[in-house]
Amino acid sequence: MASISLRNVVKRYGKGPKANQVIHGVNAEIADGEFIVIVGPSGCGKSTLLRMVAGLEEISDGEIAIGARVVNQLEPAERDIAMVFQNYALYPHMTVFDNMAYGLKIAKVSAADIKLRVDKAAAILELGHLLARKPRELSGGQRQRVAMGRAIVRQPQVFLFDEPLSNLDAKLRSQTRLEIQKLHRELGITSLFVTHDQVEAMTLAQRMIVMNGGVMEQFGTPEEMYHRPASTFVAGFIGSPAMNLLKSSPGARAGVTLGVRPEHLDIGDEGWSVQVETTELLGAERLVYARLGAEQLIIRIEEGAPVPVNGSTLKVRPREDRLHHFDSTSGKRI
Repeated sequence: MASISLRNVVKRYGKGPKANQVIHGVNAEIADGEFIVIVGPSGCGKSTLLRMVAGLEEISDGEIAIGARVVNQLEPAERDIAMVFQNYALYPHMTVFDNMAYGLKIAKVSAADIKLRVDKAAAILELGHLLARKPRELSGGQRQRVAMGRAIVRQPQVFLFDEPLSNLDAKLRSQTRLEIQKLHRELGITSLFVTHDQVEAMTLAQRMIVMNGGVMEQFGTPEEMYHRPASTFVAGFIGSPAMNLLKSSPGARAGVTLGVRPEHLDIGDEGWSVQVETTELLGAERLVYARLGAEQLIIRIEEGAPVPVNGSTLKVRPREDRLHHFDSTSGKRI
């Protein structure tokens, strides 16, 4: 296992004044054994950053270190990492055992050691009864577990996951998240996990890197991201539903965007006057979509609370200790 250091990491495509810079000076220190999630929308640079750690993309500027070694000039095979991709990339003609063992055979590991490693990984991932099957006989979730098993048997210093759950349905994604958490608890290997799904990020991460346009907006725990977002981008991206961001609310000041989470708005006899547009039932809770002047407001109410009528007017009061203030120009937290 090893720490990872990202030191002013930059990525450009092309050279000279026409070069397209897609990663803008990312700095992060990742401790040995941490599980870090890199999250952001499509095109934000999260996979490019991961691929630079893996050695699949060249680093234009800065340094990446794995443990004590700067790896900028090292080939992927020399970095002691294992990667799990979005597509499982299994050999269709090989059994599960042979798929998991293939990299070890290429590395000239003894047959006895291969069997020990594969059997151990299969036990962790509950694949023992599937070792003789071919990939076509497996479900999507089972194939993804085989791909993870192939990474585990290499006993790397670092795991790199590039949106590995994107091809699974919602139920399988939830189950596989639990398996990945269990896997990390058992192995304790430093892990970088890329996703565009903020719910996935919040449930998996010990700490998160939120990327936006090639810039690291914030690096911190899920709790820090949720309760003290560093910018309007983080506030609007983390949380489901997103934080309400209001530039013209009664409580806003000039040049300041007011932020408040839907669960921190209380319906009562006084406060802001809002007009209800529609409601959405989410099982144990309900979301009320309302209009506050020209801006939309989302209010979360608990199961059993009276359901507002569409078109009616409500009074809502934000909890003063749960308000967030952002600079309207830069978007940064004040």
